[in-house]
Amino acid sequence: MTTSRDMSRFFEEQIVAAKNHFERTVDCKHTEFDDLYPYMNEHPQFFWYKRYVAWQELLTITRLAKELEIEWKHLFTQLQATYVECKVLEARVLDNWFENDKQELQEEEVGADE
Repeated sequence: MTTSRDMSRFFEEQIVAAKNHFERTVDCKHTEFDDLYPYMNEHPQFFWYKRYVAWQELLTITRLAKELEIEWKHLFTQLQATYVECKVLEARVLDNWFENDKQELQEEEVGADE
């Protein structure tokens, strides 16, 4: 019983870390990948490749969680979970990944103004 709870917590931490890593690539922020391949910063395709690597990491850890029947979708917005389930990294994913976050922030700002 304790082991399965520990495993769930472990996977949740790994998913959160992979999600954070992917989100940093979407925002073109520094990641450990930049340290591994510093010379790649000069090439235009680097940012797409960096995002692909982070996306693949996210897909791998969520696939493993799913196979072990560990819940992971609660760590994402509904739209983000749908993107992960569809598995294809495309411009739509990059353009809309933070969309729900932006909408929630706007709704909070509107609510504060009232």
